[in-house]
Amino acid sequence: MRQSGWIILDKDSGLFSRTAGGRIARMLGTKKYGHIGTLDPMATGVLPIAIGDATKMIPFIENANPHIKEYLFSCKFGFETDTLDITGRETNRNDIILSDEQIIRALPDFIGRISQTPPMYSAVHVNGARAHELARHNKIVEIPPRSVEIYELEYLGLRDSSWHFRMRCSTGTYVRSVARDIAKKYGALATVDMIRRTSANGFDIKSAVKLDFLENLFNNKGCFGENLKPVDFGLGDIPVLNLICKDAEFYKNGGFVKTDVMNGLYRVYSDDNFIGIGAVTDGVLHPKRTI
Repeated sequence: MRQSGWIILDKDSGLFSRTAGGRIARMLGTKKYGHIGTLDPMATGVLPIAIGDATKMIPFIENANPHIKEYLFSCKFGFETDTLDITGRETNRNDIILSDEQIIRALPDFIGRISQTPPMYSAVHVNGARAHELARHNKIVEIPPRSVEIYELEYLGLRDSSWHFRMRCSTGTYVRSVARDIAKKYGALATVDMIRRTSANGFDIKSAVKLDFLENLFNNKGCFGENLKPVDFGLGDIPVLNLICKDAEFYKNGGFVKTDVMNGLYRVYSDDNFIGIGAVTDGVLHPKRTI
């Protein structure tokens, strides 16, 4: 049976984000799916998957919630790969290893609004193509730096031969570039060996579920239950507007509805059922997305 809603996935390493979404969509009987914030195949952690009608809510969730992501990551010093992570091909090596004091001294330079050059292996568009697609065809292009914001960057220490960090940052910030640039301050090289996203756009790792768990439920004819969040899950602080039955039907068919609420964006309900997102302008509710 076709279903709609949100799965907050705790993605495993080695899995492409779109592949994960497709496997979940097939279990829920639909070809319609999407996700918020692509994770590198190597990375793990929070990946919100929209199923069915929930895909209509993606732009509103991205705008309603703070564009803040949190990561745990670690790196090794002394070598660099073409992807800036351990899945890539080694391209350079030296013997410079940063001390704890050097790392701690460097971190303030990376907090706040900074200019960052994304990795060559990234989803950034360059001349109409994805940078990683150009790189895989051995086409080396110059990627222009972009402005990103890092709200917190904390050094967690050396553990299991890797240097560990925690970072809260804006959308578009590349963990691999942060590690590269910290090392670069001292003439060192760095390669990321772990990335784990713990929150994204208001979705938290505490609400996340593993794909293996969902597939076991499905194979044993179990119900996803509370793991499938409702379509309106995660819409943040968008205020609620309730419509009477007659107005609700008119609204769902694309009609404009008079109202006395303030101008702005609203979550629209009828009898506690979510029926879409609308915008009020000068006393008239206009449908933006209907469910």
